[in-house]
Amino acid sequence: MSDENKLNSVELATELTIAWLGNQNNRASAEDVPTFLRTMHATVTELATGSSAAGDAGDAASGEEFTPAVSVRKSLASKDHIISMIDGKPYRTLRRHLSTHGLTPEEYRARYNLKSDYPMVAQSYSEQRREMAKKIGLGAKGRAARTTSAPAPAPRAARKPRAKSPSNA
Repeated sequence: MSDENKLNSVELATELTIAWLGNQNNRASAEDVPTFLRTMHATVTELATGSSAAGDAGDAASGEEFTPAVSVRKSLASKDHIISMIDGKPYRTLRRHLSTHGLTPEEYRARYNLKSDYPMVAQSYSEQRREMAKKIGLGAKGRAARTTSAPAPAPRAARKPRAKSPSNA
């Protein structure tokens, strides 16, 4: 790489770092600045040379081994909540929590080597929702149709037009 390109990448990385520090929404300590500047310089240099180091890093991230915050047994120990293996906090349902981390239930199960029937909803919460659904009658129409074996009513026969009576004429 020529000195001119090297100088440009250093200047560009410096300008990007200054812009990042100037943003009022970013709160950075003094220790974070050199790390950010190095990362920015490496990224700018990588983009300038067109190397595929970013693709290699992406492959390493997908093969990364994740350490669960709690064991599977502990995560399912309570009927009232499921403890997340990501952060170790209790949740009644994991779906929204997983979506904030960019995961689907299948990806979460794969990440932590869980069985395909690992629940995403706490048992007591599931029972509460089931009772509420029964109380308001959800699915009752389908259950009633399956339990009754009465034949369906026959369709109405077509009516014949009435003849006018002589008194009306």
